[in-house]
Amino acid sequence: MYAVWELTLACDLSCQHCGSRAGEARSGELSPAQALDIVDQLADVGVREVTLIGGEAYLREDWLDITRALVGRGVVVGMTTGGFALDAARVQQAEDAGLRAISLSIDGIGQTHDAQRGRKGAYDAALAAARRVAASGIHLSVNTQINRLSLPELPALARLMAELGADDWRVQLTVPLGNAADRADLVLQPVDLLDLFPLLAWMQQTLLEPAGIRLRPGNNVGYFGPYEEWVRYQGAEGAHYSRCGAGEYALGIEADGTLKGCPSLPTTAYAGGDLRVTRLRELLTREPLRRLAERTVDDLHGFCRTCYYAEPCRGGCSYTAHAWLGRPGDNPLCIHRALAFEAEGKHERLVRVEPASGRPFDHGRFEIRVEDLPARDAPTLAGVPLARAAAARPSDGGAHSVANLRRRLRVL
Repeated sequence: MYAVWELTLACDLSCQHCGSRAGEARSGELSPAQALDIVDQLADVGVREVTLIGGEAYLREDWLDITRALVGRGVVVGMTTGGFALDAARVQQAEDAGLRAISLSIDGIGQTHDAQRGRKGAYDAALAAARRVAASGIHLSVNTQINRLSLPELPALARLMAELGADDWRVQLTVPLGNAADRADLVLQPVDLLDLFPLLAWMQQTLLEPAGIRLRPGNNVGYFGPYEEWVRYQGAEGAHYSRCGAGEYALGIEADGTLKGCPSLPTTAYAGGDLRVTRLRELLTREPLRRLAERTVDDLHGFCRTCYYAEPCRGGCSYTAHAWLGRPGDNPLCIHRALAFEAEGKHERLVRVEPASGRPFDHGRFEIRVEDLPARDAPTLAGVPLARAAAARPSDGGAHSVANLRRRLRVL
C-alpha cells in the first residue's frame, strides 16, 4: 500500500542522526528511465502512496518527472525534506506536479536544530520553507527526531506547529543507525520514556488539540500501557498499536533500486533484491520481505517474548530493535516495558560494546544492563527542569541559557 523511495543519497545538510549517512550520491543510482520503470512497477502492484526522501529528494534533477509519473498512475505523492533549499520556485513546481504533502524536518529551536542538521542557518531555512508550503495548496506536516537535544524543547516545538500552520506533527525516536550510531549519547535510554510519554500526552491535550494539530507518533514510539490511547489515537478508547508493517503493507526503496521492507532497515541484513533486475511483484513473494511480514510470537526474544502484548505487538519497530540488539523481536525502547521495570525499582540501560562500521544504515552492538532506578529530586527532561521545559516557547530558544545550551550541544 505504501512505499518510501530514496531518490538520491545526495544531501545539502549533514545530519548528526542520519541513518543513511547521506551527503554524496550513491554509486549506481537509478537512471531516469529506470526510475520511471519503478514508477510503473509500484503502480502495477497496487501501491497507493509514495513518500519521496533522500538524502534530499529535490537534488535529483528528474524528481518532478518522477512525481508527475506517479501522480499520473493514480499514486498519492508526498515528500520528506530538510527544506534547506526548498525555495518558492521548488514549492510551486511541486504543487504543479501534483505533490500532495510535504513534511519538513525540524528537530529543535534555533541552534539545537542547526547542530543536529550540521549546517548553520538550517533552522531559519526550514521555517521559511514551512511557511511557503503552508501558503501553497500542499499539505504541511512537520517531523521531529526525539533525542536528548530535542526532548527538552518539545513543548516549544508544539507551539511552533501552530505558528507555522502545520496540519500534523510526526515524531519518532532517534535510533542508533548510521551517523547516530557514532553518537550513542544522543539517543534516549529506556528510562527517558518515563518522562517522554506523560509529556506527549500533555502536549496532545493541552497544546496540539486546541490548535487543531494532530500528533502522529512514528512506529518506534510505543507501546501500549496507559498512554497509548492518548499519544497515538487522540483518546479513542481501546485503540492500540498493531505490529510493524515492514514488508506487509510498507516498502522502502534505495536510490540504486535496492528493495527493503522498510526504508530504515539495515541494508545488508534486509535487502530483498534489485528492482532493476527483478520485478517488484516477484520480490514481494521472496525473503527477506516475507520473513518480517509473516513473523510470529515465536520469532520474539528477550522481554518481548514474554510480554503480555506479544501477540498484537510482535516486538514493535523492527529497525529500532535491530539497531540496538542486532536483530528484530526485542525492542527495549517501549513505555510498557519501562513501566514494568519501574514497578520493580529497576531500569534497563543500553551500553555500546562495539562501534558501527561507517556505512549507510550500519549500527554498533549494544548490551542491556538492568540497574536500580536512580532517585530523582524533581522531574527533568534531559537535565532541564520539567516545569521550565513545559513553559518554553519558540521565541525564547527553548528557554535555555547559553551555558546550558553549550553543555547539551556537547553531546554532538
